Amino acid sequence: MEIIPALDIIDGKCVRLTQGDYSQKKIYNEHPLEVARAFGDAGLQRLHLVDLDGAKAGAVKNWKVLETLAGKTSLVIDFGGGIKRKEDLEIVFNSGAALATIGSLAVKAPEVFVQWLQEYGADRFFLGADVKDEKITVGGWLETTDKWVYDFIEDYIQKGIRQVFCTDVSKDGLLQGPSLDLYRNIAGKFPQLHFIASGGVSELDDIHRLEEIGCKGVIIGKAIYEGRITLQELSKVALTSKK
Repeated sequence: MEIIPALDIIDGKCVRLTQGDYSQKKIYNEHPLEVARAFGDAGLQRLHLVDLDGAKAGAVKNWKVLETLAGKTSLVIDFGGGIKRKEDLEIVFNSGAALATIGSLAVKAPEVFVQWLQEYGADRFFLGADVKDEKITVGGWLETTDKWVYDFIEDYIQKGIRQVFCTDVSKDGLLQGPSLDLYRNIAGKFPQLHFIASGGVSELDDIHRLEEIGCKGVIIGKAIYEGRITLQELSKVALTSKK
């Protein structure tokens, strides 16, 4: 079970939004490197870094934060938010991201994303599926498409994608528990996938439940920052998973 802490950035600071709402912003730390180093010290190996300024602007903004964290920690970083053009993708890779996180682009401009998969290799990408009532949402969750999440994932598995995370937007940031039925269905339908749950985790038991239903990893944000789950507890889970 891969534990992947989330670090969301606005103006170079570590923040969290509730259900993607920029007006519901809470600053947790003005120094992302401190936060990232604490994750590394706890034995965690991955980091889900989100450029919220970039997501809003449609172009990568906080690449300097990525460069700093990649250069000063050993975390394997996936970076998302505003990767719409090849120039942005190059900035992300050149700044030290192991993986580029792609969400809306894969829905709205699949021909561009497929070209990138062919050019850079599918193993350099982390596909995000934001979902509401099993339908894909885009545009900061404001727009629900008629694309069924299972068809969306299937399409990109055929194109070589192996790592997918899914966020139930009705759960994110609310600390009410993850969408177990949805994740059970996805993990069961695509056993070959390195499938990662995201959103709603509020306690340690949520992680164990996700592991039991077949998730290979979990992205955790607010529960860490609000002290619902300690880094010491996550460290134990990470160590147990390695054995």
